[in-house]
Amino acid sequence: MSNYWLGLDCGGSWLKAGLYDGAGREVAVQRLPLHALSPQPGWVERDMTELWQQCGSVISKLLTHTGVSGSQIRGLGISAQGKGLFLLDKSDRPLGKAILSSDRRAMEIVQRWQKEAVPQKLYPLTRQTLWTGHPVSLLRWVKENEPQRYAQIGSVMMTHDYLRWCLTGVKGCEESNISESNLYNMATGQYDPRLTEWLGISEIDSALPPVVGSAEICGEITAQAAAITGLAAGTPVVGGLFDVVSTALCAGIEDESTLNAVMGTWAVTSGIAHGLSDHEAHPYVYGRYVNDGQYIVHEASPTSSGNLEWFTAQWGDLSFDEINQAVASLPKAGSDLFFLPFLYGSNAGLEMTCGFYGMQALHTRAHLLQAIYEGVVFSHMTHLNRMRERFTDVCA
Repeated sequence: MSNYWLGLDCGGSWLKAGLYDGAGREVAVQRLPLHALSPQPGWVERDMTELWQQCGSVISKLLTHTGVSGSQIRGLGISAQGKGLFLLDKSDRPLGKAILSSDRRAMEIVQRWQKEAVPQKLYPLTRQTLWTGHPVSLLRWVKENEPQRYAQIGSVMMTHDYLRWCLTGVKGCEESNISESNLYNMATGQYDPRLTEWLGISEIDSALPPVVGSAEICGEITAQAAAITGLAAGTPVVGGLFDVVSTALCAGIEDESTLNAVMGTWAVTSGIAHGLSDHEAHPYVYGRYVNDGQYIVHEASPTSSGNLEWFTAQWGDLSFDEINQAVASLPKAGSDLFFLPFLYGSNAGLEMTCGFYGMQALHTRAHLLQAIYEGVVFSHMTHLNRMRERFTDVCA
């Protein structure tokens, strides 16, 4: 029998399971849509139990569709959306809903920190900006607004850490993701208690799982997970990757001469650096890369395809072919209609919101779609231009 490897990708909108042969060739992919909950303005949550059920379902469907048995899978890795907050209580049960990185409930807290110059204090150690979707911002919000929940925190995780725990029963925070949490000292490669002290959340230090490597075998599929997924008990599971890092890796980015742009829920432009740099034009976000001595550097905001997905959901089912045809039917840049793609916020300002501007009776659905395309593309261009100030050897 042939051997295969299984990859799981959990983004903002879709959960995908892919099957790959020994040469890295894609054999098949199964996907399921993910549902975000928004019980209050600015809140973006996910049901943790439902996510695990969907994870089991998409893996099971992949194996059934391909006819591959669980015993043929040699290993599994997960890439996932970064930031946000997945909490377990002290009995290892999901503690409320997960909070996603596009959530903005912690805006007042981050604004307070900005007035107190906390981001400037953190950046030399963490190489992170400080915004509403960071685990630390959300933890502080839980502490101030849900103190009983805060007192019950047993483990602090992010998306792929939680799914890996569901599969293996072993806790860990994967390095490429936790390095961008404001809990991690980029120079030492470890948690730094000074950070939680400055942020007023030092009580959670004991709830931070060990940092694990991306390619490190962190555990094995449990008998319970095997029954749900169809995988064989004992199958090794590696740490995985923050999805921004995985896209750079899959794009073949190796040095400072090339940048990678991703149009997902987030607009992300990333590059690979061989060291940390000081006195840069912008407070670029750094993170641990898969190779020792290298760092991923990126500019990003939640201003990409999530805007289009929200819009099309309001109009009923529209295929991408229909959308592309509608946009292509109009003159390029020929409309006075503008769209600001800040449905889930922007890194340009905490309080920025979304909107159409210049709308008149003559505008049709096609004009609205065209404006969304333009708004998203210009947001990407903003990130690209900033990154080219850092990566001066890039030719485009």
